[in-house]
Amino acid sequence: MIRDRRVPGPFSSQVGLSYMMNWIDHFHFTAILFSRSRILTKALRAFPLPAASASLLALKHEPPRPKNFMAPLTNGTIPRSTKMHSKVVIIGSGPAGHTAAVYLARANLNPVLFEGFMANGFAPGGQLTTTTDVENYPGFPTGIMGPELMEKFREQSIRFGTQVITETVSKIDLSARPFRYWREGQEGDEPETADSVIIATGASAKRLGLKGEDMYWQSGISACAVCDGAVPIFRNKPLAVIGGGDSAAEEATYLTKYGSHVYVLVRRSELRASKIMAKRLMNNPKIVSLAHSFEWIPNIHPPPQTILWNTVATECQGDGDLLNNLRIKNVLTQEEKDLPVNGPFYAIGHEPATAIVRSQLQTDEDGYIVTVPGTTQTSVKAVFAAGDVQDKRYRQAITSAGSGCMAALEVERLLAEEEEGTDCELANFFFFLFSLM
Repeated sequence: MIRDRRVPGPFSSQVGLSYMMNWIDHFHFTAILFSRSRILTKALRAFPLPAASASLLALKHEPPRPKNFMAPLTNGTIPRSTKMHSKVVIIGSGPAGHTAAVYLARANLNPVLFEGFMANGFAPGGQLTTTTDVENYPGFPTGIMGPELMEKFREQSIRFGTQVITETVSKIDLSARPFRYWREGQEGDEPETADSVIIATGASAKRLGLKGEDMYWQSGISACAVCDGAVPIFRNKPLAVIGGGDSAAEEATYLTKYGSHVYVLVRRSELRASKIMAKRLMNNPKIVSLAHSFEWIPNIHPPPQTILWNTVATECQGDGDLLNNLRIKNVLTQEEKDLPVNGPFYAIGHEPATAIVRSQLQTDEDGYIVTVPGTTQTSVKAVFAAGDVQDKRYRQAITSAGSGCMAALEVERLLAEEEEGTDCELANFFFFLFSLM
């Protein structure tokens, strides 16, 4: 039992309270001195705390990171740019980039967003600017046009104070902080700098380069069954999926919900899909597999889904507004025929826009940025990736927006921790001192 040496007998609760308050005041004053002293801050970081006390008062909880995942930054000090220095720069202007901008602007971090000038072949706003009806984004019960949706994203970012720059970042150096980057056409000038970076440059669907493709892209041609399959121009209409991999198998099965019948155009005599996906497609009762791609061409009662082997598309045709026919060719016999469909869906993969960072960040075999599971943290500290540039599975506007929110919150936490310096260490230090009383 604790005893007050000035008072005989059992410890008085009133005296004890006064005694403890004096200690608390003393440590509170000491804490203020510590937080204001850079020298003591460095000493405190080197102070060997017991593992138990440190773990008890851990103030941040992060998911486990793969060993050696985080690439070390160089020891050199990079001066801040006299041209423009920012706490956070966002590269990309799709749902991920603008969602991150809204959160960061509301946190008073003054984000700078480079929306690009026809970057990756798209106008500012990304892939959604080439989309017609968007019916699966919450909050728009009657749907909304893709360009209109992205304009609303942009307006909201600007409303909260985001600086939106309609230029493309063509070069970036992630070897040391602050990170240096250059705008397109200014690679030889002084770089601009940022304490943190969010990569939200997206990914674009691979195209075939067919005749008429540009005319009917998003006017019959799509690269996302989940996004567009239920759109009125495709409902109860003959559709086609081009590809032989997992995505093609998955999208063809999905489209049977909406199309009057679905064709799968496979260049080879077998699917490239994984065994489980190929089996799922081939065992679907709605699917008819033809030994020869021209053994059957639609008549008045076509099967719900047909796999056309050794077949490629050669031309997209329509009435000038919407596509209504595919010209197809057998690669073995070179025979060409018409395939009346209202919607060819490309399932031949996507290309992530990671060219400027691919040699500096960890990426997978397809070029997508690898992030710590459950976060948007890349292999370089203070560099985060959000949206389709790191998502090869879902590729939806809503999931991109969600990862943009994640990136913003992680940037905010990182910068706050760095600005506050050693608040966590101070808490542990004083907890340790109290434990010795």
